[in-house]
Amino acid sequence: MLTLLDQLDKGTLWRSPGGIHPPEVKFLSNTTPIGQLPLASTFLVPVPQVGENCTLIVKVGDKVLKGSPLTQGTSIWHLPVHAPTSGTIVAIEPKVSNHASALPVNTCVIKADGNDTWCELAKSELENLSNPQMIDKIRSASIAGMGGAAFPSHIKLNPVSEIDVVIINGVECEPYISADDRLMREYSHDILAGIGIIHRLLTPKRIIIAIEDNKPEAINAMQTAVMQSGLPAGCIRVTVIPTKYPSGGEKQLIQIITGREVPSGAIPAKLGIVVHNVGTAFAIYQAVTQGKPLIERVVTVTGNNVGKPGNYWLPIGTPVEHVLATTAFTPDPEQKVIIGGPMMGHALANIQVPILKGTNCILVPSSQEIGTTPEEKACIRCGECAIACPALLLPQQLFWHAKAGEYDKAASFNLKDCIECGCCSYVCPSDIPLVEYYRIAKSALKHSADEKQQAERAKQRFDARLMRLEEEKIARETKAKEAAERRQATMTGTDKNAVAEAMARIAAKKAAAAQPSNAAPSVDTVETTTSTATPKNQAVAAAITRAKAKKAAQANTDDADLSHAVNVEANHAPTATRVVTTQEAPLTQKEKVAAAVARAKAKKATQQLDNTPLETSETAASAAHPTADTDKKAKVAAAVAHAKAKKAAQQAQANTGDDLSQTVTPDLQSTSGAQINASTNVEAATDIDDAETIKKAKVAAAVARAKAKKAALMATAPDLESVVKPEPVDLVQTKVNMPPIENTLDTVVAKAETLSPSAALTTNPIETAPLSSEDLKKARIAATIAKAKAKKAALAHEATTSSDSSVSND
Repeated sequence: MLTLLDQLDKGTLWRSPGGIHPPEVKFLSNTTPIGQLPLASTFLVPVPQVGENCTLIVKVGDKVLKGSPLTQGTSIWHLPVHAPTSGTIVAIEPKVSNHASALPVNTCVIKADGNDTWCELAKSELENLSNPQMIDKIRSASIAGMGGAAFPSHIKLNPVSEIDVVIINGVECEPYISADDRLMREYSHDILAGIGIIHRLLTPKRIIIAIEDNKPEAINAMQTAVMQSGLPAGCIRVTVIPTKYPSGGEKQLIQIITGREVPSGAIPAKLGIVVHNVGTAFAIYQAVTQGKPLIERVVTVTGNNVGKPGNYWLPIGTPVEHVLATTAFTPDPEQKVIIGGPMMGHALANIQVPILKGTNCILVPSSQEIGTTPEEKACIRCGECAIACPALLLPQQLFWHAKAGEYDKAASFNLKDCIECGCCSYVCPSDIPLVEYYRIAKSALKHSADEKQQAERAKQRFDARLMRLEEEKIARETKAKEAAERRQATMTGTDKNAVAEAMARIAAKKAAAAQPSNAAPSVDTVETTTSTATPKNQAVAAAITRAKAKKAAQANTDDADLSHAVNVEANHAPTATRVVTTQEAPLTQKEKVAAAVARAKAKKATQQLDNTPLETSETAASAAHPTADTDKKAKVAAAVAHAKAKKAAQQAQANTGDDLSQTVTPDLQSTSGAQINASTNVEAATDIDDAETIKKAKVAAAVARAKAKKAALMATAPDLESVVKPEPVDLVQTKVNMPPIENTLDTVVAKAETLSPSAALTTNPIETAPLSSEDLKKARIAATIAKAKAKKAALAHEATTSSDSSVSND
């Protein structure tokens, strides 16, 4: 089995996929030698041209010589920019770029002095230079790929892997371009000298010079130069390949020469292959041996609208407008100026743009050559674009996603592998500018990647800042700790005692602040600390002692027995009720608060008993056994009596009126004409500030009102007792111990419940606790209401009796 080297020596070729055969128009420019145009008056030098990072080392007003550097940089991707001629820098400002987008780029504007004076050049002999020195000279001369990509050549000449095959690209497959053809014809020996430098740097096993079969003069010139080059026999050879577009593409040429396919996203160096253009080899020779930077190149100026088509040496930065003016350009009304060939070039929006290192052609076709731009039509899915694609892509899917703005999906179909050859657009029957859609999608993806990269760099800077701040904080803390240790080491015994005392005072303050403000120390604590306390602390201790004494006095007061005298007198005739009270000593504020709490509890008990069935007076009297040491139980009993009276009054009032005659018994009819009048005379002692006594007076008044209401009702309708009779309630649950019935308020309640209507009217007067002026007023109002209700009941009874008597007379 033959190896790759054997196949290369035999001239074996492989077929590349896709491709087209457009008509060739090279004859317009390849018949005349490379010419020289007059210098322009102004040169436009974009900075940077290759790479991104650079620094201008000149300013406006500086004079520069031809070949002198204008920028410097440290990045491996940076290539310096040189002055194309001697003159003065008149401006550094944004100018329109030589790009399809026409975006402005920073540009040095040089006004030529016409002398075209060179700077001092560092000429060298190859034998005296090492490989790193040669690579440095190539980089300093700003050598880049002359085939159109403008990739830095010094990177290709210093690979990290071993190189087996070097391919010198002389294919030049564009239909109009002939710059490399004329260069190989006229400078074949210089090109071979540059190839010799590449051989020295890379030491490949084979060097292949690939030329299309439509350039016979160039093939003969290069074969002659190879035989005269002095390179090792069998190491270098010229290989002729069939004419086909785009055979000049790097990956396509590798596949034709070696049969190997470069993987997606990989570079040829991973396969041990490097590709250089013939123009690049010529520039390498001039840079290493003569020290000339890359400031000019051969450019094909062609098209039917150019009076002097041909190939010319043009300095980098020469305006396109100047080139067309010096080649007898005659534009059409809608003239297009294309940079590059008709397949991969782009039309200029402004001809005030400079020549760049990758500019190999200026095409100014007539309307008959290129025709008008056809209208884009809908895709018919014929598949011709997929057949013609040399990269074996799917142009239809790329077009759909690019047109819809789905750039991520387009990238998933290997958009980056598109070489923008234009084959798909050329064969499309719908005249869809597919390459333009792909370029837009690539630009959008690049912009998105740049934004992500900038965001990542910003994040890295932020993280670095946080780390720096943390390190500074740690350094400060360490420094403070060391200083404290030094002070501790130099501190004397007296200083240590002072510090300890200060720390003790701080701890005492914190403990005092943590103690609740309303917490009172015990009497024992006060007594133990009085001897060592300050006058302020002694005052606090005295106040605590007084509070303890007042609390003890209150406890003794609460244990005292309650003495009340209650007498009730009621008759069928108008009677009076006398309330006699006894005056007690005024209560303290603490005792008043306790009384208020008791009242609240009594009210709550009353509300609960409103919804609880009440038992009969007999059961209540037999179940209640109060004691004299609890006032709270007496209040509960009073509340029970009040609730019973209130409920009985409401039921009696509801049953009186027009329906009262229905409830009157025959026994009550015998008492017609009798009227019941009730009046209440209340005598109360003055100057009463005892809150508990006032509460008891209110209870007594309520009991009196209830008795008056019940007496009136019983006098009117004795049988109503069965109507207003309360439901029984089990008071055994309370289990209260009360004093004897005749000495408590419950005595009054029990007697009132057990009295019959006649007995209720003959009971002795009630003596209760003294009342305030407000309670006296309320008692009088209650008595008045009771008298009114009794009078109303008597009138109703009289009316009923009269009616019955008239009926009996009839």
